[in-house]
Amino acid sequence: MVIQDISFTLKDGRKGLIRSPRDEDIPGMLDYLYVSAGETEFILRYPEECVKYTPEGEKALFDRVNASENEAMLVCLVDGKVVGNCQIVWKTGLKTRHRAAVAIALLKEYWNLGIGTRMFQEMIRIAEENEHILQMELDFVEGNTRARALYEKMGFRITGIRPNAIRLKNGTLLNEYSMIREVRRAEKIS
Repeated sequence: MVIQDISFTLKDGRKGLIRSPRDEDIPGMLDYLYVSAGETEFILRYPEECVKYTPEGEKALFDRVNASENEAMLVCLVDGKVVGNCQIVWKTGLKTRHRAAVAIALLKEYWNLGIGTRMFQEMIRIAEENEHILQMELDFVEGNTRARALYEKMGFRITGIRPNAIRLKNGTLLNEYSMIREVRRAEKIS
């Protein structure tokens, strides 16, 4: 699914652009994936695992997602640099098409500038426009209080826990929490 470009102002006055990924974003996306993986323990990959991401693979991913009817990827650019991305994917089976999974990440340098909130607003809009989606779902890693605060601000609540779901290089085990957000729509008046 391709979304229209969204221009917005960051808290520091700079301009941001949220849009569907394009081929021209591939080098920036590869850099973003590598850098973001090394900035926090809460992303589910280490920088050395990013070797699996290739320009060809990213192009195929962008093409597939942009042509899809049940998912959307958004990239955020500031001064032409990929600084974050998010994705929403909804199920297609009759019993599960009411569920949409979401994920988001930003470069640390761009935290606290309103980007995460703005990307979530767009994912929520996408979910609300799909008559089948009744809930949005995500997971976060124990200790990621910043992400949890954002998710709760956006209307998510904890619904479950996977004990010891994440194992860091040093052997530390961390729980993973599941959250959902019910999709609210305005009542249609006949």
